[in-house]
Amino acid sequence: MMERVPETGEAVGVDAETSTGPLSAPEFLLDARAVMAAVETVIDGKRDVIELATTVLLAEGHLLVEDVPGVGKTMLARALARSVDCTVNRIQFTPDLLPSDITGVSVYNQATRDFEFKPGPVFANIVIGDEINRASPKTQSALLESMEEHQVSVDGGSYPLPAPFTVIATQNPVEMEGTYALPEAQRDRFMARISMGYPDAANEAAMLRQREQGSPLDELRPVVTIERLRQMILTVREVFVSPAVEHYVVAIAAATRVDRELRLGASPRATLQLVRAAKARAALDGRDFVLPDDIDALAVPVLAHRLMPAKSTGGGYGREGLAEIAARIVKSTPVPLGASGPA
Repeated sequence: MMERVPETGEAVGVDAETSTGPLSAPEFLLDARAVMAAVETVIDGKRDVIELATTVLLAEGHLLVEDVPGVGKTMLARALARSVDCTVNRIQFTPDLLPSDITGVSVYNQATRDFEFKPGPVFANIVIGDEINRASPKTQSALLESMEEHQVSVDGGSYPLPAPFTVIATQNPVEMEGTYALPEAQRDRFMARISMGYPDAANEAAMLRQREQGSPLDELRPVVTIERLRQMILTVREVFVSPAVEHYVVAIAAATRVDRELRLGASPRATLQLVRAAKARAALDGRDFVLPDDIDALAVPVLAHRLMPAKSTGGGYGREGLAEIAARIVKSTPVPLGASGPA
């Protein structure tokens, strides 16, 4: 079942990008804080989750939100999408969903006597994949090309996706009824995985009061334009990463590949995405260079979901166990000299 939810704004393709350059640090921080403040009007008491979601958006990554039903996974995705004036499509993943329902299909046109490609809901700046692991692995895999190459190939033709392009997917824990495990190749394409968790008592009580008259999502309006988001992304790209920090990231990734508790370590893609996320975190902190602290803060959400335990999950190596392994590896990896800042 598909639900197209166009937000304000029009579709913007790759060719529509302008040459406008990066923002100054004050401009970047002003807009980034506006986005997080807008999302915070909908999601109560989850500042760290909102910051990480914003980090992934600015780092040109894809976000996987995993938790039990009812804790606000989809609400977070919709709030982040609505804070930007861009095109947004939502796909409700179900067991009967087909790959063509996501990517689109070629339809014969009687007038032109030729096949025309009808784009699917993946053609948007932000795609919300709701309960992605309720669809079959074949359907889940329909997103592989679009998430990595930002294009869709159908019937011998390739069609570019709008830029920027981000997938925000929600999923329930694999042990819950009616779910399929995401293929390793797809998990590796998500820059980070986060968990919402239950709200504390004060925030849950505030939520009850605030939502008696309706959902705050209905009142949320975009705070940045799609062009402004492009400039923010360019700003993140300009953040400096020293060779020492690069060696630190490589050392962490290499350690996951030889750890005795792991059967599959971090891929080179994971190394690249950890650096990209760290650059976004540095920019959000008002810096134009990455510190080892940025790597340490993001290593678990970026790496843990990509790892595979040497033992079965029944041996205590579920999501939490893999996060603990990733945290241990980061803690035991020495920080190279000269990684504390630019030369």
